[in-house]
Amino acid sequence: MTAALTATPAEQEAMRRAIELAVTQLGRTSPNPVVGCVLLDAGGATVGEGFHRGAGHMHAEVEALAAAGVRARGATAVVTLEPCAHTGRTGPCAEALLAAGVARVVYAVPDPNPGAAGGAQLLREAGVEVVPEVLREEAERANELWLTAIRRERPCVTWKFGGTLDGRSAAPDGTSRWITGPQAREDAHRLRATHDAVLVGSGTLREDDPHLGLRHGITGRPPLRVVLDRRGGIREDARVLDDAAPTLVVVGESAPRPELPSGHEVLALPEREGRLDVGLLLDELYGRGVRSVLLEGGARLAAEFAAAGLLDRVVAYVAPVLLGATGRAVLDGFGAHTLTEALRLRLDTVDRLGDDVRLVLRAGAGGEGER
Repeated sequence: MTAALTATPAEQEAMRRAIELAVTQLGRTSPNPVVGCVLLDAGGATVGEGFHRGAGHMHAEVEALAAAGVRARGATAVVTLEPCAHTGRTGPCAEALLAAGVARVVYAVPDPNPGAAGGAQLLREAGVEVVPEVLREEAERANELWLTAIRRERPCVTWKFGGTLDGRSAAPDGTSRWITGPQAREDAHRLRATHDAVLVGSGTLREDDPHLGLRHGITGRPPLRVVLDRRGGIREDARVLDDAAPTLVVVGESAPRPELPSGHEVLALPEREGRLDVGLLLDELYGRGVRSVLLEGGARLAAEFAAAGLLDRVVAYVAPVLLGATGRAVLDGFGAHTLTEALRLRLDTVDRLGDDVRLVLRAGAGGEGER
């Protein structure tokens, strides 16, 4: 029996670098994944690096090969995702590696896309040494939004909220702007920039008139702004209808179609029991190439996603503030009568941002939390 191949320390370090390269493009590559690649010579020195910049651009492996040139022959390719074996807008990466004379391939995550998988087997059959699943957990985390979407065949949904220690999002008079501090607000904009779409409901639209663009000096491709406005009552001067990014206004099939400025679109969906079906909405967004959605408001909309088992992640910014029972709850309409009915999430990370705390939590493996 042939002994299993293992990654060298240099290859593990190169994988960490490849992951760093990949995450620089979060929010910019959909419907494709973020991928990073590093090429090492026989002595473990880097001879080329690359990352995928988006649909239609070179894949990470091809960009790294171009940087390495003739030094790619006999090199080791360290890549965060299994090299693809299909032809899309660009050719198969596995064949590009073979053509360049790469002798060894180390990758982190097997490609879950059945239309693109198979690159590792193709390389093995051609005599290339292949080392799989190196630093897989770290690479999975970096590409979590895309991997979740492909595995569940719908966008990965992150619910983001800022609230008080006692679970309130606003004071009774509606004031909420300064619950969390500047570091938390800036971090929330960085989070927004990593997602393909940002979603709010009509209540948030009426009460806050949000812009949903990128601020605080955060750069990148602005996410698609999605507004659930079942009755079609969006105002012509709503801030989400400026030209900073496209906006999709989702209305009920029986609602009037609002007239929108150029660059924005109306989508009509069926209504069920007086509400838009959020599952159908996710299907529609997935078909448009959206692989990640950041749910920002409001409390009832978040409850709908929670009740439907459609929350994959929660990012909570918690301020050391108490508002009491008269404050507005961060979640409204989702209630458990006993602990056995509660939606339990897995705590992943806890970070301090100034006086606030950021909690990142994840649903269970089935996407419905752990009950």
